[in-house]
Amino acid sequence: MLGFGCLGIVGLIIIIGIAGALVGGRDDTAGNASEPSQTAASPKAAGAASAKPPASKPAPPAGAEADVEITDCEVDSATKWAKADLTITNRSSKKSNYMISVEFVNKAGTRVGEAIAATNNLAPGQAAEETAQGLDQITDKITCKVTKVTRYAS
Repeated sequence: MLGFGCLGIVGLIIIIGIAGALVGGRDDTAGNASEPSQTAASPKAAGAASAKPPASKPAPPAGAEADVEITDCEVDSATKWAKADLTITNRSSKKSNYMISVEFVNKAGTRVGEAIAATNNLAPGQAAEETAQGLDQITDKITCKVTKVTRYAS
């Protein structure tokens, strides 16, 4: 009886260890990581009462967002559906799955549609071409923007 109890405890520890390894192996670098903060001295503190801080360029994407490039963005003339063609390149060290969210924005900056694309089992260094296809009827000229990228080991 005591032997079965010890065997059960050992089995439970092994199961917990396997579950922890599976969860720990996940590389979920979603594209919504906070951007590095930039601090600038106030003009008064710097002694220049009318000086303006230099214009800063947006930081290039990092992590999983850097793995996704929009290669085409258009509205189909027949269906009026927007689509974004994407190239996904696995820059991680593990075979990975990707889920990409894209938004379609008109020239006024209003979101007029959204779509998702996914690919699975992408080997390190391998690229895949996918399309994020929207289903909203759009008549405006649009731009496409990747809003979120989730990458996890497959």
